[in-house]
Amino acid sequence: MSTRNKARQTASAILILAASAALAQSDLGARAFGLEREGRVAEAEAAWEALARQEPRNPQPLAHLGFLEARQEHYPEAIAYYKRAMVLSPTMPGLRLNLGLAYFKSGDYARTIETLSPLLKAQPDDERLAVLIGMSHYGLGQYAAASPYLMRASEHDPQNLNLLLTLAHSCLFANRYPCVVDAYHKIIALNAESAEADMLVGEALDEMKDKEGAIREFRAAAAANPKEPNVHFGLGYLLWTKSDYSGAAKEFQAELDNDPQHSQAMLYLADSDIQLSKLDEAQGLLEKLEKSGQESAKGHLDLGIVYSGQGHNQEALAEFQKAARLAPKDVNAHWRMGRLYRAMGRTAEAKAEFEKAKTLNEVADEHLLKIMSTLPASKSAASAGKPALPNQ
Repeated sequence: MSTRNKARQTASAILILAASAALAQSDLGARAFGLEREGRVAEAEAAWEALARQEPRNPQPLAHLGFLEARQEHYPEAIAYYKRAMVLSPTMPGLRLNLGLAYFKSGDYARTIETLSPLLKAQPDDERLAVLIGMSHYGLGQYAAASPYLMRASEHDPQNLNLLLTLAHSCLFANRYPCVVDAYHKIIALNAESAEADMLVGEALDEMKDKEGAIREFRAAAAANPKEPNVHFGLGYLLWTKSDYSGAAKEFQAELDNDPQHSQAMLYLADSDIQLSKLDEAQGLLEKLEKSGQESAKGHLDLGIVYSGQGHNQEALAEFQKAARLAPKDVNAHWRMGRLYRAMGRTAEAKAEFEKAKTLNEVADEHLLKIMSTLPASKSAASAGKPALPNQ
């Protein structure tokens, strides 16, 4: 069960507090309350509505109507009733929490945060509130904001594996890689064979420039669950970045065995095949991708390389032009086009493409120099009057 679903299940168990003594003593209130307890929803709603008309300044009937609508997953209607009740009694026990839950279940995460934050401020140890607010930030893609809440909740519930996995995802998306590693160790203590955790820490290690550690963790993930989505693609991509094209191709093929429609695995398998001089295999994969409508600059560039290697210059040129249109700042596309134009005897076009490639390279070099100029100079470099180079 996901953390989001667990939060919802926990939320569904929270009920509006019982009606006040005075309300329970009234005939209509007692009848409405009894019908609600018996699960006779339609009759209970009719009774609460009648009481709301009879006592328009009483928030209890509106709160109960909101609760009944929420139980039926009619969240917009529940929210409307809760808000009307809050106008009459902003501090009514349980009301703000139920309104926040209805917002959460309806997917309105911004209002969930707005509604529940005052409650968490007053009750900082409430794990349930921390989960709901953390998951709301997560649902909004606000991972840096979500992580502290999810971390707080996991400290109160250290055995909650789903919560730890969500925390690890949040930290990864927020570029808080040490947090991912810390969550990973806690996850492994609970489940030593968690392929998902191995993949998460592998991604974190890759971002931390520990390529070998990342490969080790992805291999562990693949061993733990060879059918885990993207596990072979992730491992293959890491091997591809190390120019281990033979090893990468095996992993990309394994991903396609699990998911024949995995377009990225197909694309990178084709690229690996090109590096291994398997042009016919690459061509079949790339043309299949193109026919499926899943075009990309890399796909067109690679298909152009295949056609060029086969001597199909016009077809290759068309693919390079498509690649350049999709990624106009890709130096390789212009450089490949320049080489092809030159081989075709079209000198002017070749010169123009080489100039574009040169300009793009100069812009990239200038950008790198600007980055380097912001780095603090070492004492030895400063005393010698030379710019300091970044550590190797």
